[in-house]
Amino acid sequence: MPRFFPALLAIAAVGSLALTLVRAAEPAVPEIFKEADLALGAKLIAEHRCTECHTRHMGGSGGEDIYNPQGRIRDAGALRGMVEGCNTQLKLQMFPEEVTAVAAVLNQRHYRFIR
Repeated sequence: MPRFFPALLAIAAVGSLALTLVRAAEPAVPEIFKEADLALGAKLIAEHRCTECHTRHMGGSGGEDIYNPQGRIRDAGALRGMVEGCNTQLKLQMFPEEVTAVAAVLNQRHYRFIR
């Protein structure tokens, strides 16, 4: 066995431990949102003026009264379904991955579902 082999094993072990710690520090995200593009979701929320529409229809501060985790949206799938409902009713023509991205941003900002 070469003399440098134990040092390589130690470096690999430290790297593996660091990767495990980084993954443990990542926030828990529902499986449905794991691949979501959060930057795209935030951009779409701004482009489609979601907050303004919610304010017009719900009132309150910035339309945030509609975001009620104790209400009828009880999980990540229902949240994505509500965003799809807006997409359909308002004819926003978002692709499925865009709907998921918007829902993922809403989850991150308001709901914080972990499953």
